[in-house]
Amino acid sequence: MAVCARLCGVGPARGCRRRGAAREQRRGGAGDSEPDTDTDPEEAGGGGAAEDEEAAERIEGGRPAPHPAEAGPAGRAPLSLLELPPELLVQIFGSLPGTDLPSLARVCTTFRRILRTDTIWRRRCREEYGVCENLRKLEITGVSCRDVYAKLLHRYRHILGLWQPDIGPYGGLLNVVVDGLFIIGWMYLPPHDPHVDDPMRFKPLFRIHLMERKCATVECMYGHKGPHNGHIQIVKKDEFSTKCNQTDHHRMSGGRQEEFRTWLREEWGRTLEDIFHEHMQELILMKFIYTSQYDNCLTYRRIYLPPSSPDDLIKPGLFKGTYGSHGLEIVMLSFHGKKAKGTKITGDPNIPAGQQTVEIDLAHPLQLPDIENLRDFSELSRIVLEVQEQVRREEQEQEHRQEEEDCSQQAASQPAAKPLGEEGAEGEETAAGAEGTTQDKAPASQPFVLPMGVISRNEDYPRTCRICFYGTGLIAGHGFTSPERTPGVFVLFDDDRFGFIWLELKSFSLYSRIKVSFQNAEAPSREAFDEMLKNIQSLAT
Repeated sequence: MAVCARLCGVGPARGCRRRGAAREQRRGGAGDSEPDTDTDPEEAGGGGAAEDEEAAERIEGGRPAPHPAEAGPAGRAPLSLLELPPELLVQIFGSLPGTDLPSLARVCTTFRRILRTDTIWRRRCREEYGVCENLRKLEITGVSCRDVYAKLLHRYRHILGLWQPDIGPYGGLLNVVVDGLFIIGWMYLPPHDPHVDDPMRFKPLFRIHLMERKCATVECMYGHKGPHNGHIQIVKKDEFSTKCNQTDHHRMSGGRQEEFRTWLREEWGRTLEDIFHEHMQELILMKFIYTSQYDNCLTYRRIYLPPSSPDDLIKPGLFKGTYGSHGLEIVMLSFHGKKAKGTKITGDPNIPAGQQTVEIDLAHPLQLPDIENLRDFSELSRIVLEVQEQVRREEQEQEHRQEEEDCSQQAASQPAAKPLGEEGAEGEETAAGAEGTTQDKAPASQPFVLPMGVISRNEDYPRTCRICFYGTGLIAGHGFTSPERTPGVFVLFDDDRFGFIWLELKSFSLYSRIKVSFQNAEAPSREAFDEMLKNIQSLAT
């Protein structure tokens, strides 16, 4: 601030009063430079409407820059920012982050007056939030670009990104984005079961915008009667809540029966009469009753997309997968060294959202039998169970080796512990090398078919695969009772599709990548992503 003050000719710099007096005589008092104390972006450059228009006309009117000979005595270069042409200051200020402009407005009233120029805020709206609309149309409603930046974009910047709503075991996926002159919360829904390759569906839950009033308006978009009054509260950094103030807009004239039929068509794309499975009917009715309790108030917690690495098997991200009678659910695939994890973003009463549905052991690839023997379920089970036993033995050996290392560290002779540690490292390197060799030797594609007796919701699965790995899947009773991890087979089909065979359930899940470009969803660090996974899992537990 002191440097800025010296540049513009105010503050405790030596000779600043003499230079200020000379400048006032030379520029007719244009160098009025009383310090300002505003710190809020909403107040940066604040002033009356007539004063704003006058300043904008003076600055945007294209006053020609002074000739170099007029820049100062003897044609010297300007010694202060205040000696620069206002048009140039507009360009300089417009290139600064919008959060820095309030501090700039505190320097002097000249800077504050220049910061009333809408050109500056129009550029900040475009570069920071991607608002490409013709913001000059706002003049009709009397809303300035500074209003849009300070009262809409900057105020609600913390809710932009991906969120998981707290709807018990069902969860969800919300994406809050800047859409033109609105901030909209879109709820993303999987396609109708079992069409896993179809694009995602989405519907608006709320929107925020500026109209004639000089404050942001929050509207609930739930229901079938159009936008109505709502409220948003930012609870803390990575959590916010929404509330509807007019829940009567959610009700339908035909009562709960009409609401259920409408929800069923939207959620499943069919009527209850089309669903013949009695257990599936019960699950659908249970979900409708449970989720209806949250139509007036919801809490959301931030989630991040998984970070990627060149060593990853495929690009991590969000996938939609088949889960039997529960329909399609959203799963996040992430890589953690020699492990890959599938975490539920949406869930069901058996395995709720936030739980780790599958875990893939990338250190243990599987060599599938030929296509004829692959049809035999017992042959596939034999191969998987052999690998399961191998993994169990390796874990026991690792625990025994760790115990020996701990004992050797406590012993007086440290050199005796070193060869053992080196041997363990060599063993790990050998295992990693074997893994790489196995993947290198695996063909680009190999025939694949589901064994007889394995149930699949989608029979249109790929008939070739790249590679398979040993993995485990989480199963549980209703209400997440008696959870246990059971062996299975992870099948990689291509960059955008994979599958998992649940041996104990004799079931197959097919997963397809969600091809949506989500903004403001990258994790700030690997540690932040891992912490997020722990948080959503602990909440589900």
